[in-house]
Amino acid sequence: MKKYYTIPIFIPEKACPFRCIYCNQYTIANKMQLPSNEEIKKTIEKYLNTFPANGVKKLGFFGGSFTGMSIVEQNQYLNIVLPYLESGQIESLMLSTRPDYISEEILENLKRYKVETIELGVQSLDDEVLAKSGRGHNVDDVKNAAALILKKGFKLGLQMMIGLPEDSFEKTLKTAQGIIDMGAHYTRVYPTLVIKDTPLEIIYNSGKYTPLSLEEAVEWCKHLMKLFTENKVTILRMGLHPSEGLITGDSLVAGPFHVSFKELVLSALWKDILEDKLKDKKGEKLTIEVASKAINAATGYQSVNKNHLLRRFSSVVFKINNNLIDNELNIYL
Repeated sequence: MKKYYTIPIFIPEKACPFRCIYCNQYTIANKMQLPSNEEIKKTIEKYLNTFPANGVKKLGFFGGSFTGMSIVEQNQYLNIVLPYLESGQIESLMLSTRPDYISEEILENLKRYKVETIELGVQSLDDEVLAKSGRGHNVDDVKNAAALILKKGFKLGLQMMIGLPEDSFEKTLKTAQGIIDMGAHYTRVYPTLVIKDTPLEIIYNSGKYTPLSLEEAVEWCKHLMKLFTENKVTILRMGLHPSEGLITGDSLVAGPFHVSFKELVLSALWKDILEDKLKDKKGEKLTIEVASKAINAATGYQSVNKNHLLRRFSSVVFKINNNLIDNELNIYL
């Protein structure tokens, strides 16, 4: 199986006239200025020198609304990458943008530059949530853009957030199902955090907004992970990337941030799997066999699932069985 490697190029706030209430892109991307042509080239070379020769190399333009720029500006960035595409050092491009910045003209131009994947910041498929979040687009904009992207032969990524103002668990599930129904190849799921110097911080400080607790966010995402997995939508990320400002708390005001958020979700998912198989069983020695890729999640973050079972069994041992895949397991009592 081939491994994929992505070179990230961040273009913070470029071309986006909207101020989503949760967004301080300078803080999240940790970039205050647009990268110069030379900086982009140096970034590309740095990553290419560290990637294995047999890996599939891609480049992604992240951090802003790429297609909100004029086509002339878009092509200025795309032309920097073009020599690497023509030489085969980079195989394809991906970019992130807004649903209301998609048109046939834009997509035809991106095709010429071997853009393979377009990721839309959807956040929610509920018009009330979108309005309260200051997104500046509605659900129909998302559906129209997604359909056009797929029609033109691109791969489609749809990003969502949970816990925005006026959001609920039911609305979150509706958004996830909508992402599936629209034919997304992959998704990213981000719990809403209150970041310094954002409109959401003002609302939070006024007492008019309460973020999800870490426990709530894990519980919601556990169900999303199950839903996306069952419908074969790849989850590229679950939880915000742990930048230095979030880890130290310099940027974070409140919200369900954890450096190992996805691991917490996987642990919760496996706890349910184990409980379903074991029911109310108790005893002495318990041995659980799982696939190699599942061993850490089954044992649980910081062995939380193993410790939970040790309340009912004198001995709990997790083993790898290479004949098992995904969430399969064997239990021996």
